Amino acid sequence: MDIDGIIQKISIWALPVLLAIILHEVAHGWVAEKLGDNTARWMGRLTLNPIKHIDPVGTILIPLGLVLLGSPFLFGYAKPVPIDFRKLHNPKRDMIWVALAGPATNLILALLSTALLALVMTLPTSLFWIIEPLALMCQASIIINMVLCIFNLIPLPPLDGGRIAVGLLPGPMAWQLSRLEPYGFMIIIALLVFGVLQNVIGPMVMGSSFWLINLVLPV
Repeated sequence: MDIDGIIQKISIWALPVLLAIILHEVAHGWVAEKLGDNTARWMGRLTLNPIKHIDPVGTILIPLGLVLLGSPFLFGYAKPVPIDFRKLHNPKRDMIWVALAGPATNLILALLSTALLALVMTLPTSLFWIIEPLALMCQASIIINMVLCIFNLIPLPPLDGGRIAVGLLPGPMAWQLSRLEPYGFMIIIALLVFGVLQNVIGPMVMGSSFWLINLVLPV
């Protein structure tokens, strides 16, 4: 990919990626506050200010690296919003809702991006100079949000799916699963290195993303 192609891809993906990962984290903190834990607000994390959420590796280096490698879709993450589960009204139950808030937000953003794509495609063709970039950004938003939604639902702590599973499982089983949290990211990296995650969630991500896109732009 030449330098112009790289710049074009960054300009298309930058805003959708930032919104997807920041709103994912803010949603965790917002729901936690509604359920009794105001840690995120106290630490200034219930904000859309990207400076408060940017992780140098997850928000910048990983997405940029994927762009340079010519990846068909991007992935990233922000600094996790701090949650003190002990402050929740019902920690085991409320943990489920706090964890679910992130993927649910990404799903909503994907649906809203689909609706916006449909609206963009109704613009007069004389506005082609703005239709194309907006349509590409909407498609990028659909893909990144479905990536974050599906990936984070993997039932492995510290991912959201792992916390949901811990909240749903009976005590002994929940405790056994929660013990994996310190090793969760190492397990995820190993699964990525051996291509397991790509083979499992890749078809789900691309299938759901292109289904939404094709609702507006049928092949």
